[in-house]
Amino acid sequence: MESKVTALIVAAGSGSRMGGQLPKQYQPIAGKAVLAHAVDALASHPAIDSVRVVIGEGQEQLAEQVLNGRDVGALIIGGAERADSVRAGLDAVDGDVILVHDAARPFCPHDVIDRLLAGLEGAGGAVPVLPVTDTLARADGLLGEPIDRGHAVRVQTPQAFRLQDLKKAYAVWVGGTPTDEATVARAAGLAVATVEGAAMLEKLTAPSDWARAEALQSSRLISRTGMGFDVHAFAGEGPVMIGGIEIAHHRGLAGHSDADVVLHSITDALLGAAGLGDIGQHFPPSDPQWKGADSSIFLGHAAKLVRQAGGIIDSVDCTVICEEPKIGPHRDAARARIAVILDISLSQVSLKATTTERLGFAGRGEGIAAQAAVTIRMESNDG
Repeated sequence: MESKVTALIVAAGSGSRMGGQLPKQYQPIAGKAVLAHAVDALASHPAIDSVRVVIGEGQEQLAEQVLNGRDVGALIIGGAERADSVRAGLDAVDGDVILVHDAARPFCPHDVIDRLLAGLEGAGGAVPVLPVTDTLARADGLLGEPIDRGHAVRVQTPQAFRLQDLKKAYAVWVGGTPTDEATVARAAGLAVATVEGAAMLEKLTAPSDWARAEALQSSRLISRTGMGFDVHAFAGEGPVMIGGIEIAHHRGLAGHSDADVVLHSITDALLGAAGLGDIGQHFPPSDPQWKGADSSIFLGHAAKLVRQAGGIIDSVDCTVICEEPKIGPHRDAARARIAVILDISLSQVSLKATTTERLGFAGRGEGIAAQAAVTIRMESNDG
């Protein structure tokens, strides 16, 4: 019978060394929180059956926000020290094999997990390591004697153990505050195998690490463009909704929702750029719950789906096609509203207007159309 493998991500730290108010596990890299990166890296491995997360007390809302519906079970509340958080996690999970991982190492390659699980077959534990390539020396203000690096390694996470063995090891640990599980396991007499680690597993500790991580992720992203088009006929009394704001007009627009052609076209463009279908699939006009709905719901949902897929919204450009009403006086207010809905800066949103020189339905004053183009960055799904 195959073993059940559980990944336990420890994300209870305050991130004090990073500075600022937001703990580092909740800060974004390439548009996605560090903790979300860590969860996705482990959850996507076919051998891992479940992922659980240990967070700090009072971090529940932050964690739920960045995890955004990811399946991690009930959040586990950790303690003051890392070891306290690991103990809380071990008490809350089940399974045969446990992988204990630090959220501050958000990019875990699948081949490292493969090596850990293979290494565990012949030992009481397995940890990823990298060789020490720099010269090591003692220092106390002045450089002292060199330290032999011949057998030195840098120990990373995740670290793999049989769950019950690690629980027993922590139960008898008396050596102060351990920095990792391998230390606890070895003290309990478990033989811990070493496997090849990865440079991608370098820990995020100092602010300078963020630039390295951003560059790493950016190199894996490709630019994608999506286009959207929407049209609604004039019907009934005004006002009209354009770009998420209400514009006074003597006629309204016909539509199942609030008929906001700008938000509808941008929504379709975002979904198209990410390969996520179209607005009709997500919000069918046949569904009565969307009758008269605020179109900001549609656009906000599309932005959420793009970010869940690891995408970053770079720019939005929309052209309104109509004879009336005049868009110019309302342009900046609409741009600001779109930026708020998408959670991007005002400089990333462009809104223009044009006419068709009295040609076609728009030229005859029968309705309003809008055409949008958006650019996002996200990882390729190929391979």
